[in-house]
This record gives sequence, structure tokens and C-alpha cells, in this order.
Amino acid sequence: MTRNQSFPLDIGWRTLLKDFGFRPEHVLRRAGLPEDLFSRGERTLSVEDYFRFWRSLETEADDPLFPLKLIELVSVELFDPPLFAALCSANLMQATQRLARYKQLILPMRLDIDVASNGDLDVSPHWLLAQSDVPHSLQVAEIAFLVRLARLATREPVKAKRVNLPVLPSAAYAPHYKAFFGVAVHYDPNLSVTFSATDALRPFLTVNEGMWRVFEPELRRRLSELDATAATTERVQALLLELIPSNTATIDVVAERLAMSKRTLQRRLEEEGENFRALVNHTREKLARHYLANSTLSGGEIAFLLGFEDPNSFYRAFQGWTGQTPDNARQTMRLN
Repeated sequence: MTRNQSFPLDIGWRTLLKDFGFRPEHVLRRAGLPEDLFSRGERTLSVEDYFRFWRSLETEADDPLFPLKLIELVSVELFDPPLFAALCSANLMQATQRLARYKQLILPMRLDIDVASNGDLDVSPHWLLAQSDVPHSLQVAEIAFLVRLARLATREPVKAKRVNLPVLPSAAYAPHYKAFFGVAVHYDPNLSVTFSATDALRPFLTVNEGMWRVFEPELRRRLSELDATAATTERVQALLLELIPSNTATIDVVAERLAMSKRTLQRRLEEEGENFRALVNHTREKLARHYLANSTLSGGEIAFLLGFEDPNSFYRAFQGWTGQTPDNARQTMRLN
């Protein structure tokens, strides 16, 4: 069951539209949406409004290759919660699982993931609650984004192993699609993209610089930036900043990344008067306060970035940490 019936229009959209050459007010006007939408605190669209937004993009672009060109503009500079969480993942296999969780929590969408016996990764997006046909450009962009993500994160020219589209490009544009995906596209009523096992497990090397830059200095210290005198607590906190968005902040993963046994890690933290669970909660609280004070992210999006299973779990945890609800804390921070 979907937990949401609307699509958030993240602030990164404004950058994408500008980089493509769109005038946002023209796109919004054509879609019958408020022209000041990107200036509003909460930017969410119903399924049909979101589809109209994409059809407006298609008309304004007047270019059959528009979705591919738009996705080529996606960069690690964009402030975008799902992109941030995906780039903090270990590889594409893990990243698609995080994206599937994001869509389940935040969007009226489902991302079906299947791993074949040979390790190939197949990803198929589905739009829920749709009363009309999903815009073709949106379908192309959805799977093109996964290919772009793999290339950005691995810094390798990753190619799809297979691409299935419900509507094929015309003969004149088919070579451009093949050039982008690295493989000829096939007709299939079910939209999907497949990656080889090698590419699905290829290590991610890049994190989202746009998201990191807005954090306070204490929230963006990387493990690689710490010197030899750094305490184990500092090293763990630096790692947690990357592991929490990818929902892999376990003591086993941290111990492995620090090249020590779990028992050694626990002992060193105890010697410094700390324990792992407390550090995770403390880091989550600091990140939650940052998101509430410095962004318009919804409670659901913050819950996702902090690795909670659902918004209610985040609300309960935050109230336990601070004695306030996230909404009340956000209001207090902005008044101060």
C-alpha cells in the first residue's frame, strides 16, 4: 500500500530546468500549475498534476531526446534526497534498494527489483494511482536516471545490459537511445532496465557534494580528512554521516570500514566513554535538527535519510531525543 499520494518537487528541479534552458514559469503555466510553485515552502503535486508537469516539459522542449538530455544534466551538485541516499550506498545494487524504499515511503510509486541467478540486476518502475497514461518522457527519464546514477557514482561508462520501453523511439532517434544506454532498446509493455552483475556490484566512489555542502562543518567531516590523532569516536561519527543515509549504519559495517574487529571497536569506544548505539542516535539527532532547520524536507523524507522504516518511527525517536515533535522543533528553530 502506498504511503503517499503526491510527488515532491525538490528544489533541484529549478536547477535542472535552468540548465536545460527552460523558463520554469512557462512550464508551470502550461501545466496549469502556480507559477510561484518553486518559491513555496511545500512543493508537492498530485499524480495527475505531476503528469501534466511532465507533458508540459515535453511540449516546451519539443525534442524527442529531451528526457535523455535532461538526465545528462543530473550531477552530484544537486540537492536531492534520493540521489544523496543512493550516492552514499556501496554500489548500484544497494542504491536501487534505497531508491525503492524512498518511493515506497514518499511517492505513489513502486520500484520492483529482481536479481537473476547470474547476478544481473533488473529494475522496473511502476506508477500507482495513475488515472491516465504515464508520460513517455517520464518513463524514459526514470530508467535513464539509474544509468546516469551508475556512471556518476562509479566514474565508469556503465552500460545497461537491456532496456525495455513500452514505446520505442522512431528509427531516426533509435541510435541516440543506443548511444545513451549503451544497448539497443527493445519493446516491452513493462518498462525496465537491466544491469550486469559486474556493474550492479561495482563500488560507488562519489557522494553528493550538493547535499554535503549545506551541512555545518561538524556534519561534513569525512573519514579521509581526519588525521592520525583522531579518536575512534570521531572516526565512527565521520563514517556514520555516510552510512546513515544509505541505511547501513551497523557496527559490523563500521568495524569493517575501519579495518578492525567488532570487539576492538566496542572496546575502543568504551575507553573513550562512548557506545555505538548512542553515537548512532546522537548523529541521527544532529542530522534531523539540521534538516528541520535548513531545509523544507518533509518528515517522511527526513525519516528516509535517517534510515527509519517509516515517518512514525522517526517522530517517536525525535520526541524521545528532544521532548518535541519534529514540526514543533522546526517552528521553534525558525522563530529563533
